[in-house]
Amino acid sequence: MTARVLVVDDVLPNVKLLEAKLLGEYFDVMTATSGPEALELIHREMPDIVLLDVMMPGMNGFEVCKRIKGDSKTAHIPVVMVTALDKQSDRIAGLDAGADDFLTKPVEDVALFARVRSLVRLKVTMDEIRNRESTEMSLGATKGMAEFNFDPGNTQILLLDEDPVSAKKLASDLKLIGKLHHLGGGKDVISKIRERDYDLVIINLLMSETDGLRVCSQMRSYEETRQLPILVVVDNNNTQLLVKALEMGVNDYLIAPADELELIARVKTQIKRKRYAEQLRENLHLSLQLATTDAVTGLYNRHYMSSHLDTLVKAAKSTGKEISLVMMDLDNFKLVNDNYGHASGDEVLQEFSQRIARNIRGVDLAARYGGEEFVIIMPDTRSADAVHISERLRATTADLPFLISGNKSPIQVTTSIGLVTMVGDEVNAKELLRRADTALYQAKESGRNCVIISD
Repeated sequence: MTARVLVVDDVLPNVKLLEAKLLGEYFDVMTATSGPEALELIHREMPDIVLLDVMMPGMNGFEVCKRIKGDSKTAHIPVVMVTALDKQSDRIAGLDAGADDFLTKPVEDVALFARVRSLVRLKVTMDEIRNRESTEMSLGATKGMAEFNFDPGNTQILLLDEDPVSAKKLASDLKLIGKLHHLGGGKDVISKIRERDYDLVIINLLMSETDGLRVCSQMRSYEETRQLPILVVVDNNNTQLLVKALEMGVNDYLIAPADELELIARVKTQIKRKRYAEQLRENLHLSLQLATTDAVTGLYNRHYMSSHLDTLVKAAKSTGKEISLVMMDLDNFKLVNDNYGHASGDEVLQEFSQRIARNIRGVDLAARYGGEEFVIIMPDTRSADAVHISERLRATTADLPFLISGNKSPIQVTTSIGLVTMVGDEVNAKELLRRADTALYQAKESGRNCVIISD
């Protein structure tokens, strides 16, 4: 994964060293040697991540970070504090300034690349949400990107560790973020992980009885856990094990024994990324729903119906089974709009759609074809069964008048229906629609409020 990285340090050799390392991993690198220069670059270039030195003259890194996070245009950009300071008070100051992560000088390559890639993945997800929300806002929506609070009641973290003492300490450290569940290892670990919807899994790779690396690999092979963030715990001398873990898709790591503030920062980053990714998928689902449904009736639209019909036709050709297709039209619907107004006409369409939905099967698909015309696709359905359903739809329309707002007397509405059934190799989407439309026309010509079956 490539990204645009801004390196900020007043010591030029430090800048050149980080720049060389990042360029070697094919990142695009920008540099600045002071706080004001960095802020100007950030607003102009909008980098994907900022590596920010703390000890700079004039405006130090804490102040630069505060300004980045205090501006709504740049607050989403991840900031990693790169510092020689290792006191807890310095880390607290960084967290208070809004820093997303810490790196201690001299910076190790594995740590550098892991931190950058982890935070860039988070920003990519956030950027996609921001782009989609900008589109929605331009269309009249006003909802902004949700801010996720860490509610211990609904944030679920799993720790895989053979040491119960370590588990107890982690539970205490993370009590303000979420509930910690503990597994001591064993052969059925992956099954237990798959049983519950966790926000994060922390795996100790130093276990003696359980192969933590194999658990990581298994998690990435199952659909339920493929996107679940993994944070591993390793010792400072096992770089080879850490590299393997990162290569197989582990999101981040901690060096044992883990500092409490560092643990909290890493955990927050991974849980935020998961929550933002879930929001993105939910937005995508809603976008697909909007793209495939009719705004007035809530049924599928014509475009989705056509695509679905093509899919069913291919299946019917290979299996030799029947497809029945119903085309329905509300009789004299223009008079409803003319006499009661288009708003009342929409109410009739909505109620008619609900009656259709209540009287077809789960395997059937109903769609608004256009205006007051509707199509119902019935896969693997014989003509006799399709006739029975069609008659039920006609009767439920004609026998129960439609109530509309502002009108005391219900409106009598009827529907004309054309039906066609085709089998096996003869099935053709265009022919189904053509013959159903012809049968519907014959129903209109026959006096309306009836079902005509295509020859």
